[in-house]
Amino acid sequence: MNDKPKRTAQAVHEMYPYLTVGDAGAAIEFYKRAFGATELFRLTEPSGRIGHAELKLGPATLMISDEFPEYGIKAPKEPNGPGVRIHLHVANVDSLTQQAADAGGTVIMKPTDQFYGERSSRVRDPFGHEWLLGHSIEEMSPEEMQRRYTAMMKG
Repeated sequence: MNDKPKRTAQAVHEMYPYLTVGDAGAAIEFYKRAFGATELFRLTEPSGRIGHAELKLGPATLMISDEFPEYGIKAPKEPNGPGVRIHLHVANVDSLTQQAADAGGTVIMKPTDQFYGERSSRVRDPFGHEWLLGHSIEEMSPEEMQRRYTAMMKG
């Protein structure tokens, strides 16, 4: 049997995370300082609101805009929590977590070795989004991950 997905007119070719924030200009600067993002471009309306910007983080593109409540485009607000979480697989989670904190992020979970073979942390940016940062510490099969997960959940 051929497991290769069939390309059709409806096939997904790419996926881009798209964040809406209360201050896109400040968010862009934070993502540059915290995660080493590179700004590709931005579209700014005459009032100064950023209608669309694109940042490069490693091989991925992150899209971002200011809020446009008149169109129903709003940023996440507390206490509802983040609207999205983004996972960045990095070379050193400890140093990037510190870099993100130094840039103004809030460390929600300090870097910790996880049962699934990754050292990971969680950082909330000043705009309400959570970033999961991690690096691999051990290669394992999905079956071993499940075994460890089951053992952990049983206490």
